Amino acid sequence: MMMETRASKKKRANTNQKPQLVVPKRHRVVFPNIPHLNVRVYQTRQRLKSQINPNLKNSTTTKTLPLLHNSNSNKPVHNKTNGECDHQQIIETYVSDIDDHHRTMEVQKKRRPTVGYIENIQKEVTINMRGTLVDWLVKVADKHKLLPETLHLCISYIDRFLSLQSVNETNLALVGVSSMLIAAKYEEITPPKAVVFCKIAKNAYGLSEVLKMEVDILKSLKYEIGNPNVTTFLKRFVGLACGNQKNSDLQFEYLCNYLADLSLLEYECIRFLPSVVAASVIFLARFIIQPEVDPWTPSLCECLGYKSSELKECVAILHDLYFSRRAASLKTLRNKYNRKKLKSVANLPSPPEVPTHYFKEA
Repeated sequence: MMMETRASKKKRANTNQKPQLVVPKRHRVVFPNIPHLNVRVYQTRQRLKSQINPNLKNSTTTKTLPLLHNSNSNKPVHNKTNGECDHQQIIETYVSDIDDHHRTMEVQKKRRPTVGYIENIQKEVTINMRGTLVDWLVKVADKHKLLPETLHLCISYIDRFLSLQSVNETNLALVGVSSMLIAAKYEEITPPKAVVFCKIAKNAYGLSEVLKMEVDILKSLKYEIGNPNVTTFLKRFVGLACGNQKNSDLQFEYLCNYLADLSLLEYECIRFLPSVVAASVIFLARFIIQPEVDPWTPSLCECLGYKSSELKECVAILHDLYFSRRAASLKTLRNKYNRKKLKSVANLPSPPEVPTHYFKEA
């Protein structure tokens, strides 16, 4: 019997090995550089819309497709500038649809508080009581670092619930903390627990009472809690309006947030749609920063969807709030936005009146 040498063992071992899978090297591909990607996105979107509403098949659209290729050449354009523009146009298509959806939702009766509910529905709750409750909830939201969206949703729930149910004075704060609990669960990543809201109310209400009121509010609102509010529209409006300002964009944004929060204090503001309040906030903020310049341009009129004359009444109320001619006793918001980290926007100088010619159409 012949002895197997080391070389023959090695050769036999190599022949018995399974062939290794060769994985091709992966390359990163940027979406805007894929030919006709935007055309596919557009066609997919149109197909889905036609499935939802067959009438759209025969409709025409004024939206143009963003092009990925240079019209003078058959070669795709891969430079960064064109890629970013194409990507932005694709996003803008969806932003426009989302904005249309929000505008449709905000006018639905089931999502709106009833104008005059305190005079017609409530027997014990007064306008001053509502203002005091909102001012207190502003302090609660600030202490627990809750999002502005949470605060605005909370006040919306309160107004809608009080439009349907008569509440005695004792339980008004209970409605407030339970509404904030619902809003926090909806908006916050880590919302405060229900027991925290019991402590917020200084244990005036037990945990069972808070949870029961939470259920009552949800049932009364028929679980319609994802409503667009002022902050929903304001986030987009600020991006459209903050350019060409004399001061920093950050100051303009803080001022807009301040005016939007002030609108929560005023009972009369429930008459206006959230998008109207948001547009009025933009108008007044631009006026406060640059009072010598017409705050409403044709571009803003087109993008935000309102003429200056349509904002006159709401702007006047917000301006009165800014000068403490309304809700003067409610100081929490004014103290909050007087902080340096918020650019002290509560104390920015402003003319006492908005000139009437700013509301006249050209």
